[in-house]
Amino acid sequence: MTICRQILCCIMAFAFANLVTAQESFEVLTFEEYLGYVKEHHPLMKQANLTLSIGEANLLRARGGFDPKIEVDYDRKKFKTTEYYDRLNATFKIPTWYGIEFKGNFEENSGQFLDPSFTVPEDGLYSAGVSFSLAQGFLINERMAALKQARFFEQQSQADRDLLVNNLLFEASQAYFEWLQATQEQQIYLNFLENAEFRLNAVVRSVEEGAIAAIDITEARITLQSRKLDLEAATLKRRKAELNASNYLWLNDIPLTIEENVIPVLPSVDLLQTILILDGITNVEGLSPNHPKLQSLQAKIDGLLVEQRLKKNKLLPKIDLQYNFLSQDYDQFNSFNTTNYKAFVNVSFPIFLRKERGDLQLTNYKIDDAQFDQKAVILSLANKIRATNAEIASLNTQNQLIIDIVSDHETLVAAEERKFFVGESSLFLINTREQKLIDAQLKENELLIKQLNATALLYNILGKSEIRSN
Repeated sequence: MTICRQILCCIMAFAFANLVTAQESFEVLTFEEYLGYVKEHHPLMKQANLTLSIGEANLLRARGGFDPKIEVDYDRKKFKTTEYYDRLNATFKIPTWYGIEFKGNFEENSGQFLDPSFTVPEDGLYSAGVSFSLAQGFLINERMAALKQARFFEQQSQADRDLLVNNLLFEASQAYFEWLQATQEQQIYLNFLENAEFRLNAVVRSVEEGAIAAIDITEARITLQSRKLDLEAATLKRRKAELNASNYLWLNDIPLTIEENVIPVLPSVDLLQTILILDGITNVEGLSPNHPKLQSLQAKIDGLLVEQRLKKNKLLPKIDLQYNFLSQDYDQFNSFNTTNYKAFVNVSFPIFLRKERGDLQLTNYKIDDAQFDQKAVILSLANKIRATNAEIASLNTQNQLIIDIVSDHETLVAAEERKFFVGESSLFLINTREQKLIDAQLKENELLIKQLNATALLYNILGKSEIRSN
């Protein structure tokens, strides 16, 4: 019993010394700090914002279809001493929403062989008028459709950006938890390696005193070598996990590498839910419309509905009208009257409308496809959220159970050690009990990380793109 107490005291003293040393030499990187670096500096965050910028650029381009425009045409022909014609036509156009276009024009033409219809007063001819479509192109046209679709595309770009951010933070969280699991696994093997070293030393002393058989030294040495082998594998696993987590750490476009003296910190489940803005979430159905995946699909459907309206409008006859008031005195507004004018009418209508009807059918199929996809995604998200919540609840129960199991295994190992040093047990039984304790602690570590991963998965399924700073 005296030897047993000495061994236990030595183990506790050595473990306490290691703990103090670790606190002095190791630096910690919390989960919140880690995600803060990811959100602030990771290149994919900038790429996600670039997606939003593309949507804004498309909207700007579509608005350009309604920009005022100046057009100048100058045409002249002169051969030898003959000036055939000299024509100048300058136009200022202002497009408006419903296919109506206001236009101001100036013409100045001369020449010996000028077409009589182009003859104008010597000082030129001014005109002010309007052009529009009565049927096809009045309520909707390409410019109107392009602008509406660009607005929906901007909304879709915002949703896609949120999805990119969400997936990035989820993958970074998984990498952190993998690093955390490997670090704790390494610490478990390190603790039991220390136990094996002290046990070997104690066995050697006991053999020298004639208290136990010499063969127990071999048994203790095999156990020590096995612990070293397990620790080496765990150390490699941790280093690989560190490098994987380093993939998400950047600072001012420079990639960072997690050093070996940096360790992760285990966040509580409540703290993790707070960081990921998951605390208080119970209503699954109410969340669905705000999910970025659903918002992206809805924006896509809205854009297709605009295209559908445009295709239906193409089934109408095309009737283009122009009316221009003419005057040679631009500075006298009352000189523009119905006495002097230039008008234009163009009417066209395809007989079979096969192209137009085919385009409309294709658009209808696209809308149906997108709506089916939207329904499937809604159902899938709702079921995934329910399944993940059930997994989190189950893992919480499993974690409570494994704590008791580990505690009981620790009691059995301590009891077996006491029995061994009074001659009532063997190293084989101690090692067997200890191996089960190791397995239980590894299982405890695994279940805890699974619960953290499940919480992060819920964040991912809900489509959130922000984290909360405390």
